[in-house]
Amino acid sequence: MSRFYRYRLPSWCRQVIYVFEIACLPILIYQLFRTLFFPTSLDVFLLGIWIGIWLAFKYKWI
Repeated sequence: MSRFYRYRLPSWCRQVIYVFEIACLPILIYQLFRTLFFPTSLDVFLLGIWIGIWLAFKYKWI
């Protein structure tokens, strides 16, 4: 099983990942404020997903 290497991907795919990585933090902050002010089970679920995606980018799992 080979490890996922971001730099082996085509340039357009790396660019998509890079843009998604940059946009992840503002979306996470927005979702955090939305969950604090209007908590629903869907908002908590989405916040958990965004935290997981952000951690994956932070620790270079993606």
